[in-house]
Amino acid sequence: MSLLIAPVVPAGSLSSSVQPSLLSSDEGLLLRPWAVEDAVVLQGAFQDATIRRWSMRRMTSRAEAEEWIAAAGRQWQEERGAQWVVTHAVGGELLGRVALRWMDLFQGLAECAYWVLPHARGYGVAPRSLTTLSDWALKEVDFHRLELAHSDRNEASCRVADKAGFTFEGVRRSALRHADGWHDMHLHARIQGDAEPLSGKG
Repeated sequence: MSLLIAPVVPAGSLSSSVQPSLLSSDEGLLLRPWAVEDAVVLQGAFQDATIRRWSMRRMTSRAEAEEWIAAAGRQWQEERGAQWVVTHAVGGELLGRVALRWMDLFQGLAECAYWVLPHARGYGVAPRSLTTLSDWALKEVDFHRLELAHSDRNEASCRVADKAGFTFEGVRRSALRHADGWHDMHLHARIQGDAEPLSGKG
């Protein structure tokens, strides 16, 4: 059966090339693919109380971290998702993670996710890295819509979404189960043609 519409992002658009590294507009942050050498920092990130609170994952060993990194590489090849580690552009210190957690190339839709290591919080790392990723996804890959969902109790993520140009669209009631029970989820989105985000100005 033939389709009435063509894919927004043709299959193979990503997997036909290596996953790129992305530089923020202020040239202060570099988003690069995860490497096996990052496993110790990745494992340590999941010992942080804030990251643990909002994550569905527990990571208790270096081997588990290495497998997560290997799976991230497979995600890119299979065009199911894409993971980046956020670093200082100069010196390469690891600061956090930003991702297209899942992707639907046919519809041109993806969901963004991020976290920042404790020592890097308070410096705009999350909104700047999210803006860098979403600019690339919308302007270079040609995704049509990027979504972002977070617990209604996670006020910090709400601020990040707003600064990165993701419009608040509503509440998904009792939509995701965390370790402490069901949470309402705030839904934000950035689409083709939206105004430039605050974190991309100045």
